[in-house]
Amino acid sequence: MGATISSNDFKNGVAIEVDGVPYKIVDFLHVKPGKGSAFVRTKLKNFLNGSQVEKTFRAGEPVNSADISRREGQFTYAEGEEYVFMDQQSYEETRLKKDEWANFLKEGMVCELMFYNGKVVSVDPPAFVDLEVVECPPGVKGNTASGAGSKSATLETGAVVSVPSFIEAGTKVKVDTRTGQYLSKS
Repeated sequence: MGATISSNDFKNGVAIEVDGVPYKIVDFLHVKPGKGSAFVRTKLKNFLNGSQVEKTFRAGEPVNSADISRREGQFTYAEGEEYVFMDQQSYEETRLKKDEWANFLKEGMVCELMFYNGKVVSVDPPAFVDLEVVECPPGVKGNTASGAGSKSATLETGAVVSVPSFIEAGTKVKVDTRTGQYLSKS
């Protein structure tokens, strides 16, 4: 078995292994009830089939960390619901079913391919990307001076993010791919 991690050290995005299956921690909550011992409630995403499960761990319980290795890969193109990546070292092509990581990917973008037992199981896009706004409603007059208003904008990848009201179609924006939040004009 590989290394272990304490359930007290859980963070979003950490890869753990439960019953021989690799999972990514999507969400967690440390709970300290008035009676009884503390525990950690988690929402886990299965790297192999994409399903989500909820699991509770005792506080401080040792859990195996999943042996996930990473290598650079380039997103080459999408074919229906499949996304095709090329490993930057071996030049092998890998196809993955579309997942939430696909929201901010453009063709030619270099990402990190995540391997488990020699097989690509997920993709980590760059943390920040610059994308063009292709569709958004016009700003409402009066909101632009303070920049307080916001509206939904569709990006060139099809993702929809909330942007300040002064952003218009054709504008390039910087987005945090981990949260899906607008950061700035780029």
